[in-house]
Amino acid sequence: MPFEIVRNDIVNMKVDAIVNTASPLPGIGYGVDAAIHAKAGPELLEARKAIGAIPVGGAAITPGFALDARWVIHAVGPVWQGGSHGEEALLRSCYDTALHLAEKAGCESVAFPLLCAGNHGFSKALALQTAVSAFSSFLMDHDMYISLVVFGGESLALSEKLFRSVQQYIDDTYTQDKKLEEYGISDKRSIREVELEQTLRAQRRMRRLREDTCAYAAPASAPRHPLEELLRKTDAGFSETLLQLIDRSGKTDAEVYKRANVDRKLFSKIRNHPDYRPSKPTALAFALALELDLEETKDLIGRAGYALSHSSRFDIIVEYFILEKNYDLFELNQVLFQFDQPMIGV
Repeated sequence: MPFEIVRNDIVNMKVDAIVNTASPLPGIGYGVDAAIHAKAGPELLEARKAIGAIPVGGAAITPGFALDARWVIHAVGPVWQGGSHGEEALLRSCYDTALHLAEKAGCESVAFPLLCAGNHGFSKALALQTAVSAFSSFLMDHDMYISLVVFGGESLALSEKLFRSVQQYIDDTYTQDKKLEEYGISDKRSIREVELEQTLRAQRRMRRLREDTCAYAAPASAPRHPLEELLRKTDAGFSETLLQLIDRSGKTDAEVYKRANVDRKLFSKIRNHPDYRPSKPTALAFALALELDLEETKDLIGRAGYALSHSSRFDIIVEYFILEKNYDLFELNQVLFQFDQPMIGV
């Protein structure tokens, strides 16, 4: 996917460029900076010395030497001083400049640490918000794979309100008590059947709307075999339905697949192969990009053979965002990461 959050040590990332948390003047600092220099070898410090001073909010690029990455982008972030000294704008400038340097160097992939969330004093929530905002803006106009590399879920910080709201929804739904009361059933296995029937009903409604234009009239003298009759009534597949929904939305293909955090090559496969079956996260990504409601989402992913289940934390979190009409895929992926779930997209 164009943007992902991964648990790893940034020095081990196999990407075109990694971003280093550098000091304004040449030298070896602590944390990420020290780890990158240790693996890259002494040549990296010599290259950094050749650059000289880097202004706060700026960045510079050097070869990666012994690193797996071809390039190291040295970004100099601001120190938090209460927020009245343009710190947020300077941090955003770090990301924007680093991405520009990566693009200029011909990079197809770049890995960032969460800049300024450690010794520089930024709150993790603000640091994360700034990073995600920079990435999402850049990816609307460019093709690049961006990784935000953290050691663990504790390295990120969702807003307390959002975290608690999602956790409460999971607790309410995951226990299935409300479902049991709603459907008046005691066998939890029946819930999946009820939800599947909801999806099928939505599909039947969509099919009836298309019957006037999609029905195939065979000659009266040629009775159809029952299997042929069933095949004739087959609903439109995922690809066909997706393209119809994009047309209905008035958005361009590029707007939709970028909002879905899906790369151009995969979208091309979906567009050119009517029988293409995407992964469930990809199918859901398009539903979110198109801002479909819950029934429309179930219908779309059902055409790829998937359903939403209350036995899955992943599905419950996605459902929560849809019901809240929160279609921010980057924020959703932060929540999924925090709850140790796979992220939406490719």
